[in-house]
Amino acid sequence: MMFDCGSVSLNCAVIEGAREFKLVAVGGTFDEFHRGHRALLCKAFQASEKVLIGLSTDLFATKVRKNHKIAPFAVRLEELKSFLRKQGWLSRAEIIPLHDPYGPLLNNVNIDAIIVSKETEKRAHEINFERRKKNLVSLDIVVVNMVLAENYSPISTTRIRSMEIDREGRLLTRK
Repeated sequence: MMFDCGSVSLNCAVIEGAREFKLVAVGGTFDEFHRGHRALLCKAFQASEKVLIGLSTDLFATKVRKNHKIAPFAVRLEELKSFLRKQGWLSRAEIIPLHDPYGPLLNNVNIDAIIVSKETEKRAHEINFERRKKNLVSLDIVVVNMVLAENYSPISTTRIRSMEIDREGRLLTRK
């Protein structure tokens, strides 16, 4: 089955029945909710029965973001929920506020894997290092390739906020 993860189909085939994991985690700021975010979430729901989604709080987001504004938590949460609702995934999701880069990952023994972008893969290895120090099993790490814009550079909130591309990766300005 193909999921329509926005105006562009993301080839997010889901085999009905058994999934690889029971519970996976994914996290982010999910500002300017774009095609790359949709690809990350598609992979999470493809791989697991249930998905724990950490959404950066306003305070945490301002600590880690670049030199651009960030939509308020309530706005980002509603956009995320709207996407999940449209895909029929809201009942399989649990959305929690993230106050730090780890959320519940350093203590929760029920999480099987973490879904990350290539850009955030290093953080997943750091989380596993911290888990091993606590004698917890390492999480499987599922890396999703960055989704590219028309000019073959990754789609990012920074590029969207700077009006270089839109949320689908279409170029808005020519350099």
